[in-house]
Amino acid sequence: MTEADSPPLSPQDCLVLLMIAVSLSDQTVRTSELIKIENQVNTLPIFGDFDIDRITVLSKTVYDLFAEEDGLDALFGLVRDNMPEKLNETAYALACDVAAADGAIRDGELRLLEEIRDELNIDRLHAGAIERGARARHMTL
Repeated sequence: MTEADSPPLSPQDCLVLLMIAVSLSDQTVRTSELIKIENQVNTLPIFGDFDIDRITVLSKTVYDLFAEEDGLDALFGLVRDNMPEKLNETAYALACDVAAADGAIRDGELRLLEEIRDELNIDRLHAGAIERGARARHMTL
């Protein structure tokens, strides 16, 4: 199947693409991040009709895009073209949860979260609230 024959991405696909991108952003995919992605896909209402087997295909898409020079721009283009704006804050919240899943947000993750925030036009105040919520949900003793 060629890229032209591929079905368009669903809004849920876009959410998963961004979560995977955050996981890959620091060059190390951690088990806690993968578990977070899977748990979110398995439990959140937005993913009610999502085929979890798509995660493998979407992971390959992100890997392939990140291997290209302008891959991040291409990723954001896919998201812009296939995800309604009303899901922008949801996408940012899911991305923040993946970044916080292992208890530490690394430089690569911080940079990508900043780019996602800018690309999705997340208001600074809303972004701060989303980030604080992720931090609170992933706090350890």
